[in-house]
Amino acid sequence: MDILPEFAVQLVSWVSSGAMIFGGIVPYIPQYLDIQRKKSTEGFSTHVCLVLLIANILRILFWFGHPFEWPLLMQSILLVGAMLLLLRVCTLYPADHDLATQPRHFVDFEWSHFWRWSHYRDYLQFLASFTVTMIMLTALLMPITTYIEFLGFCALITEAMLGAPQFYHNFVKKSTAGMSIKMVCCWLSGDIFKTVYFLVKNTPPQFYICGSIQVMIDISILSQVFIYTSSQMLPKMP
Repeated sequence: MDILPEFAVQLVSWVSSGAMIFGGIVPYIPQYLDIQRKKSTEGFSTHVCLVLLIANILRILFWFGHPFEWPLLMQSILLVGAMLLLLRVCTLYPADHDLATQPRHFVDFEWSHFWRWSHYRDYLQFLASFTVTMIMLTALLMPITTYIEFLGFCALITEAMLGAPQFYHNFVKKSTAGMSIKMVCCWLSGDIFKTVYFLVKNTPPQFYICGSIQVMIDISILSQVFIYTSSQMLPKMP
């Protein structure tokens, strides 16, 4: 009689783990399709890709010093791959304000051109340089617990700021046009789910604290949709 409840618990655990692994990439599918359809990244901040790539590279390195739930590790690996694909399509169809008369390259080391380079390979060069540097630093400082915990905090606080570039982008434009609202709704539902998951699985406190910050930022971005849409409709009123 106890077999069925035990199987049900195991099934729920498998489903929640699967949702955690693959749920991270789901929000970016609508945005990817929107960019493909419009042939432009107008309205989408490519700094979202930067934040997620840095956060997940750091999180993967954190796992070697402080192993956590394996679904979270798999999620990070998949997210790195997904962000590389999204970044690829962003470089194929840049927004009008990102078009440059002169090519911009990573090896120029111009801060004003950071993450606004002309070719996909420049982004890969930066990411490779960052990853190799962090691998060497982590290998050197692995025995130091304080460093490992700080690395985990940096990874998660960076991810917690995921929506910040999009929020700022919307704020500057005073518009959310071009941004996938489906993407942000997926962010919100996913961040609520994973914050609860972190609490239930008793993960290190960095995880659920940063998850809570992400939920608040998601809600702020969705509030921008209402505020800016309402303000754009006001002149049309009699």
